[in-house]
Amino acid sequence: MRRDVNGVIKSRFEMFSNSDETVINKKLPKELLLQIFSFLDVVNLCRCAQVSRAWNVLALDGSNWHRIDLFDFQRDIEGRVVENISKRCRGFLRKLSLRGCLGVGDNALSTCTSLSKFCSKLRHLDLASCTSITNMSLKAKGCTQQITDEGLITICRGCHKLQSLHASGCSNITDAILNVLGQNCPRLRIFEVARFSQLTDVRFTTLARNFHELEKIDLEERVQITDSTLIQLSIYCPRFQVLSLSHCELITDDGICHLGNGACAYDQLEVIELDNCPLITDASLEHLKSCHSLEQIELYDCQQITLAGIKRLRNHLPNIKVHAHFAPVTPPPSVGASRQHFCRCCIIL
Repeated sequence: MRRDVNGVIKSRFEMFSNSDETVINKKLPKELLLQIFSFLDVVNLCRCAQVSRAWNVLALDGSNWHRIDLFDFQRDIEGRVVENISKRCRGFLRKLSLRGCLGVGDNALSTCTSLSKFCSKLRHLDLASCTSITNMSLKAKGCTQQITDEGLITICRGCHKLQSLHASGCSNITDAILNVLGQNCPRLRIFEVARFSQLTDVRFTTLARNFHELEKIDLEERVQITDSTLIQLSIYCPRFQVLSLSHCELITDDGICHLGNGACAYDQLEVIELDNCPLITDASLEHLKSCHSLEQIELYDCQQITLAGIKRLRNHLPNIKVHAHFAPVTPPPSVGASRQHFCRCCIIL
């Protein structure tokens, strides 16, 4: 409580509202103030929220919180903060980054449940470097060994507009997650599941048939994947742009043939990674000639790919970047005088 110039005791809010609201709040409609607040970052919104009760309501309105990055507050953020954010932002929240927020830990599952319940339009959740998390992440680095199906399923069932899922290296995830994704997240565009050892072709068939908007998929080191998955992707995913199949050792020219003749081939596919695919030959490069938008291809350690095959591909796609490695040719045995059996260094020494 404070005294004004006339000695009348008033609350701090009353003193502010009487003097300042006439200048700002009463002269500008709330809709315009709300629009102004929409240009502020998290720090300034929080500062404005402390000015008055009226500004608190406007600054913390969910429409101002479409995208939240809490990296600068990583030491102060805990699970309950995330839950409060989800309840306040509700359907407005589209992107939430908790990168480096070590305080978001064992209560991550309750945080997940809160996001699923209140933030049905959430499209991107970044939990990179949240090393205390035990059971859930959409984009997890450094905590992948502790991620299980339960946390991801909780998110998928509540976030039907999910567009991006990054879960590479989560060794405890099973192909049960693919069923839940297929049933609940038809708008998925990016799916990164490298080093998922437990995922099978059968489940990926279901995935491909449900994700018609899929643009990028990372299947690196998915050792069980075969040409069957590529056939389904070529049929049902016409928007495909980036495909990583590195270390998928069962992929053959037949699978690449279907991909090259698929709906995405002519003007969509831009990048394909085939490193360490031992069954791939120059025939695969022939099948990819029809991919006129192809900008980059990775061919490291593909033993049956030849330089001649790459040259033929470049004749059709002159701007393509080809990343490959060919072992140097073994020099022929020397003819003539016998050579000493030690190197120059030995001679110098």
